[in-house]
Amino acid sequence: MTNAGKGSMPTRRTMTSRERVVAALSFQEPDRVPIDLGSTWISTTTIPFYEKLKRHFGVERPTELMERNMQVCQIDEEILVQLSVDTRFVSHNAPELPCNQNTELGEGHYRDPWGIEWRKPPSSYYYDLHKPPLAGEITKQDILRHPWPDPEDPGFTRDLRPRVEAMRARTDCALVLNLSLWVLQCSQNVRGYEDWYIDLAAQPDLVECMADCLTESMLGPLVKVTAEIGDLVDVISVSDDIGHQDRLCMNPITYRRVFKPRHARLMEAITSRSSAPVMWHTCGSVVDVIDDLREIGVTCLNPVQTTAARMDPRFLKQEFGDRMAFWGGIDTMTVLNHGSAEDVHAEVRDKIKALAPGGGYMLNPTHNVQPDVPVENLLAMIDAGLEFGRYPLEQEVVR
Repeated sequence: MTNAGKGSMPTRRTMTSRERVVAALSFQEPDRVPIDLGSTWISTTTIPFYEKLKRHFGVERPTELMERNMQVCQIDEEILVQLSVDTRFVSHNAPELPCNQNTELGEGHYRDPWGIEWRKPPSSYYYDLHKPPLAGEITKQDILRHPWPDPEDPGFTRDLRPRVEAMRARTDCALVLNLSLWVLQCSQNVRGYEDWYIDLAAQPDLVECMADCLTESMLGPLVKVTAEIGDLVDVISVSDDIGHQDRLCMNPITYRRVFKPRHARLMEAITSRSSAPVMWHTCGSVVDVIDDLREIGVTCLNPVQTTAARMDPRFLKQEFGDRMAFWGGIDTMTVLNHGSAEDVHAEVRDKIKALAPGGGYMLNPTHNVQPDVPVENLLAMIDAGLEFGRYPLEQEVVR
């Protein structure tokens, strides 16, 4: 493998961040590998880490929560500029209807609009699934009678377009729209994991009924938001975890029968209303469905968990690199949290060599930066990305 990919660009002028991201996700070589931090719910930082990062940069502005269960936050513009980050976070507005609001049930305990109860143990950084609303013996009628969120909530798009237009006018960074498409995961949380897996084997019609109800609930806001601002954003980020550490969470045949058609329907709603490339987040070993995701319109895979089974980065690039871009890849399980700055440099250099030739790579950790990561290691990741990510890349001989 060399750096002379078929999509190589003939000149190396300095690009804007937006140009850089668009080129990389179009399978072209930009001037350097784009860097993401904080543009999505699953590529930002946890609050405890962010407080350390703010102290490092002398930022005193309040921390803004981005997602409650994972306890992750938005990153201040001053820090993003200092870190040469090429992406910016975009999301729809908060819902307005009472049925689409969280219900507080006590300190560290709430019920979300799907009816799922979540608790944050005192010793934990995160919220855990506490009470699935459809656990136990149920019928299809129980599923159909469940109070699903109202998909017609006007709050999602109220004054949304002017806000994103103003954002686009003041930055040349790539705007990344975050949309909810978590049919599989949400069905697990609504039903409870044990019951869900039993249903999948013994009563798949229950899982399919839940998946249909969830699809209908998610389709409304997804259609409205994409129609409203799909032409203003540069990337669209969606998420639904399909993988475990060693395999898919179900047989690939089952995925194609039960969830792929629902995913395809939601993806079609996005891609028919926006030409922005779609990045799909799924942790774990998902090599068996990468082509399925591409088939339904996914352009880019995140987080590229290379520590999972059969997810070797060189194999992924060789096997799928002409049709699937990669976003992430920097190990957060051992290197970013426990390694030295030199280890981080080596990790970044290796992933760039493996995934960046010919374009199609966005530098980012494999999931949100956790509380135990030293600030120095995140800075080392950025420095290494700027050093080793310049095109033309170092050549690598593959034996």
